[in-house]
Amino acid sequence: MADLIQYYGTGRRKSAIARVFLRPGSGKFTVNGKEFEQYFVTPAQRAAARLPFGIADINETFDVVTTVKGGGVNGQADAVKLGIARALMEFNEELRKPLKTGGMVTRDSRGKERKKYGQRGARARFQFSKR
Repeated sequence: MADLIQYYGTGRRKSAIARVFLRPGSGKFTVNGKEFEQYFVTPAQRAAARLPFGIADINETFDVVTTVKGGGVNGQADAVKLGIARALMEFNEELRKPLKTGGMVTRDSRGKERKKYGQRGARARFQFSKR
């Protein structure tokens, strides 16, 4: 059997984790077995997920196979973005500089702040009554 050529990248955002495989092909994009447009429904999510290809000027040359779990759809789109950027850097290390200037290399470490005791939420307090 012929060896499968693929490049792998893991992307994370909040609690979403994306495993991204880039394979030489015609530009087919699947997420969890569904079509790209069917999984990411808003234009903002689609643009966020495809952003590294635009920065690297590589379009229609890779088939993207992604499995995503955890978090919401927006966080998953950002996780896919980071995974694609990391896989592209595995494909060609010279793409690191344009991806880094585009802000694709760094993981966004912001997450949900924990709820504190004596409060209703992370920052929201219980209602104060003077009388």
